Amino acid sequence: MCRKWADRGRRQEVVARVRIDDPPRRLFASHFCPRSQGERRSAHGQNLHTTCYNKPMRLHGYAPRPAHIKWLLDSDPAIRWQVMRDLTGEAPNAIAAERSRVATEGWGAKLLALQSPAGSWGGPKWDLITLYSLVVLKDLGLDPASKEARKMIDRVDKRLVFKWLNNRPYLHGETEPCINGRILGIGSYFKEPNDALANQLLSEQLEDGGWNCEAPKSRRSSFHTTICVLEGLLEYKRAGRKSAAVTKARKSAENYLLERRMFRSLRTGKVIDKCWLRFSFPMFWHYDVLRGLDYLRDAGIKPDSRVGDAIEAVMERRHQNGRWPLNLLHPEHIPLEMEIDVGGASRWNTLRALRVLRWYNNSTW
Repeated sequence: MCRKWADRGRRQEVVARVRIDDPPRRLFASHFCPRSQGERRSAHGQNLHTTCYNKPMRLHGYAPRPAHIKWLLDSDPAIRWQVMRDLTGEAPNAIAAERSRVATEGWGAKLLALQSPAGSWGGPKWDLITLYSLVVLKDLGLDPASKEARKMIDRVDKRLVFKWLNNRPYLHGETEPCINGRILGIGSYFKEPNDALANQLLSEQLEDGGWNCEAPKSRRSSFHTTICVLEGLLEYKRAGRKSAAVTKARKSAENYLLERRMFRSLRTGKVIDKCWLRFSFPMFWHYDVLRGLDYLRDAGIKPDSRVGDAIEAVMERRHQNGRWPLNLLHPEHIPLEMEIDVGGASRWNTLRALRVLRWYNNSTW
């Protein structure tokens, strides 16, 4: 069963505009994409003027400088431990000590505290807000072995169900691959890998290599759905589920992205969606170039010439001060504010861009 639009006329109007890379039915919302780099919007929606500098530089010029590292470290534990791991190469015990603070300080602790005793976050649309909140906790790097994480995921596992699917347990997934990819990743990271859910996703892979929540109506894959499933399958593999079928499925989906240069039409070579060149955090279900590249880095994929255009797009987003801005905010939400100043410097985007460029620059292809 797939949820329907309350306003049937509005749904018909929207469907007429859907392309192969539009979001799935249940998650559809018109996303906010700033009209130009020179337009800056405050958290209250007021237009401000800013300048985005795109000074051409050689690739090695994008290595983090001491001032950049200092700025990144002067932040939340979730940022700090990933900087220590991905950019400064600190000792494992120092990284683990900083990571442990995610559960008790800053963003991670705040989001954990907002979980209801029933296991969910949010109100009427608790299922999606809960999904987004769980994904953010994973992205923050909440240690799944911590007592706080165990308490959190046990609530989800024991108390949350999809009533509209005959009370199916939440971590068993529902019907759409974009959501099930995220749930597979959450379960694999915080609890245990769900073989049945992974097999369901493998059975839904399309001939061109990806996934689409509009299948079988659409037989062409969606970047949005594909990246959600890929991230889930990566966590599934890391949880110990290494199989030839999963490896083959991931390889086909990765090639789907790479053959399209991470953001271009395979047929025309044109940019599919210019909003994919603007970066945000959290990403929710939305695909963008930085998210795609960061997945490849995280998965240990060796970069080749097919990511060159995407790497250039990341470099072009850099401000002259060596930081990457928050280009947009998506309309979805979780009950936690992190970075909200659109146009202002973003530690999340800067961290992710720097580690992607380091991954690319260290390759020998």
